Amino acid sequence: MKFDIRRFDVYRKIPKDLTEPTYAGACISVFSCLFIAFLFVSELSSFLSVETISEMYVANPVDDSNERISVQIDVSVKMNCSYLGLDIQDDMGRHEVGFIDNVEKEETEDGSGCRFRAKFKINKVPGNFHLSTHSAREQPTAPDMSHTIHWLIFGDNVTEHHNLPAGSFNALGNRNPPTTNVLNSHDYVLKVVPSLVEDVQGNRLLNPYQYTYAHREYMQFGHGHSVMPAIWFRYDLSPITVKYIEKQRPFYSFLTTVCAIVGGTFTVAGIIDSMLFTAANVFKKAELGKLN
Repeated sequence: MKFDIRRFDVYRKIPKDLTEPTYAGACISVFSCLFIAFLFVSELSSFLSVETISEMYVANPVDDSNERISVQIDVSVKMNCSYLGLDIQDDMGRHEVGFIDNVEKEETEDGSGCRFRAKFKINKVPGNFHLSTHSAREQPTAPDMSHTIHWLIFGDNVTEHHNLPAGSFNALGNRNPPTTNVLNSHDYVLKVVPSLVEDVQGNRLLNPYQYTYAHREYMQFGHGHSVMPAIWFRYDLSPITVKYIEKQRPFYSFLTTVCAIVGGTFTVAGIIDSMLFTAANVFKKAELGKLN
């Protein structure tokens, strides 16, 4: 007896002349195809998009211990630019008064103050940097440290990376604290958290730093009991590192979901069509009095 592989066919075909098309079946078929197309496009969009997940770990203090952290600051202060300077201190003994590298100072548009921009690097130890008049040859007679912080960024700038919470990387951005006394100093205490951003291949893209802050005002006196206000940024590094990893769904997950969409839709549509067809036949028999 000749072997016929067709006996394993579980999808037996019914002759076309034994089938009966219906308006309800046509409507259900069209709706099912539109529904499948909508879900397929939605699933494809989800598959092509990149999701960013985060995880935390304790950083090895030996790794990158000799690297320094870049800082970018942009502040408008109601004071003449000739008095304003940047001082940097840390627990490793660094003490620079009147830091001048990569520092830009220009009058504000209304001419009432100074736009101060600077880029510099700090050691990975607790310390501070502050805007003050300490490096000026002459002290102003009416100092005023009222200010607006346009941005303060540690490490790489992530403002253009849409998958990250950019606000936590520039927490002081556009901050304009109310001042009870123009002679007061402003103290910002920052907790800086190292972060990493990796792409789907595991390559490091960015090395930014998030931070939180607390703010206070107080009156600061210098030598001879003269008032010397300043804007202080005191920072400390967290031992916890936050890693942001870009993830993309595997292709087999997308394929499984598409099969489930197509198969599930046609199965449910077939059940609905069968119920409607049976109900229509029962209704016709009822009209003709042939239910029995």
